[in-house]
Amino acid sequence: MNNQSMNPIAGRQLRSKTSLRQSIRHSLTMAYRGLLKIRRTPEQLFDVTLQPIIFTLMFTYIFGGAISGDVQSYLPIIIPGILVQTVITTSVVTGVQLREDMDKGVFDRFKSLPIARIAPLAGALLADTIRYTIATVLTFSMGYVMGYRPEGGLGYVALAALIVIVCSWAISWIFAFFGVIARTASSVQGISMIVLFPLTFLSNAFVPADTLPNWLQWFSKINPISHLVTAVRDLTNSGTAGWDLGISLIGAAVIVAIFAPITVRAYMRRT
Repeated sequence: MNNQSMNPIAGRQLRSKTSLRQSIRHSLTMAYRGLLKIRRTPEQLFDVTLQPIIFTLMFTYIFGGAISGDVQSYLPIIIPGILVQTVITTSVVTGVQLREDMDKGVFDRFKSLPIARIAPLAGALLADTIRYTIATVLTFSMGYVMGYRPEGGLGYVALAALIVIVCSWAISWIFAFFGVIARTASSVQGISMIVLFPLTFLSNAFVPADTLPNWLQWFSKINPISHLVTAVRDLTNSGTAGWDLGISLIGAAVIVAIFAPITVRAYMRRT
């Protein structure tokens, strides 16, 4: 009789994988944890609140007259460039904070929980989209205060902001991978900046590509940052969507498809 009562239990199969719905729910829960962490330590937002203001003022007044003749003519060029540069630079913090949490043993605790393996990583990256949103709003706001009036209209400005946030979230998977494999948080920041600085400054974010030396123009034109900046400029300044927008979205999808699995795999090995 005991055997009969135990058969149904013995016949059950334990689930070793979570469904897509469960993975999404677990990731959203972890994202909420990230938001609580930001609320309790608001100084984490200093970079996304001060950097857009300082960079917009500094680059506009330093390069505006030299490149476009005056500040007003330079704003349609620099604001999309500053937006992309600021938000993507902000995504570096994702990898740095991830490394810090792993060093503190936080992710070891997550690993022991019955949740989707990708949830702690995806949740942390989703929470950081709030940082990208703040940087985006402040950059456009500073541009408006300085006289920038996007001819594309509010709808295309909102679409451009969404594209930048989505692409930055995708790129943050690269820095999350650095955060998993690196030994210290400072090394994550160092590696990320070595990769990011050439991409942002050797692009068309601050100056037109045709003003660069010939040997740099080819790199600027194939630079993915240049494609994203051009897509934002097309949307905000003229309300058009060109092939640069398609390239940016395809590139973001490819990055997530490649780096999300290898980041999770590396995370499971290291924690």
